[in-house]
Amino acid sequence: MMAPNTKPVVLMSMGLQRRNDHDYQVMTHKYMRPLVELSGCVPLLIPTCFGTDDVAQYLSMVDGIYLTGAGSNVDPVLYAQDNLTPDKQLDQGRDLVDIAIIRLGLEMGLPFFGVCRGMQELNVARGGDLHQKLYALPGIADHRETPDASPEVQYGAAHQVRPVPGTWFADLIGEPAFAVNSLHGQGLDRLGAGVEPLAYAEDGVVEAVHLPGLAQFTLGVQWHPEWEAAGNPQSVRLFEAFGAACRQRAALRSS
Repeated sequence: MMAPNTKPVVLMSMGLQRRNDHDYQVMTHKYMRPLVELSGCVPLLIPTCFGTDDVAQYLSMVDGIYLTGAGSNVDPVLYAQDNLTPDKQLDQGRDLVDIAIIRLGLEMGLPFFGVCRGMQELNVARGGDLHQKLYALPGIADHRETPDASPEVQYGAAHQVRPVPGTWFADLIGEPAFAVNSLHGQGLDRLGAGVEPLAYAEDGVVEAVHLPGLAQFTLGVQWHPEWEAAGNPQSVRLFEAFGAACRQRAALRSS
């Protein structure tokens, strides 16, 4: 039984980073801060370099799943495509663990929040696929950041997103359009089983999704709401909503 004032525990997976001939498992501070400060949750960071055997045990410890962006792309072999961006880093260890986390975690009824890569992993885990070169599609804007720009410029407002009217997401955001940052070269193509759009960019790119067939909170977003989240009203709403869902789940676990 959990103590009465215990905060919800949320699983976050780490990723591979190689430095000075050593392999590290890392998670960026910016992703953890809003989970702690806005969602009111405790992050449980897990390595993804030891395979999927312990996924069920990790999930038994938590009240939610929060999968973040990273410098690596989802390996296209996992959605039956050749790799069209061989210059980009892959991290199949993370792919396999995160997909296992998504599949089992959703089955267990855990709230889910995926950011950028996390949203793409959700779609792949549900049998969907990705546009590997979103920027090469006719009529689609280049959603990538400027590589040599400062973080403040890279994470600045880049385009508008429009929530799908009549959805819980539209009600949560409370406005017909809002500005987001944009730092992705890939995006959703064929949607996976049960995945439905919640918001679109001006060029038609899917920017937010959920799984309305599941009872628990599910949300994936393509932009980076974690960046200076406390100063962004939309980000605050998203992280607070996720935190509330995790507290509801924690209350069930403690009863």
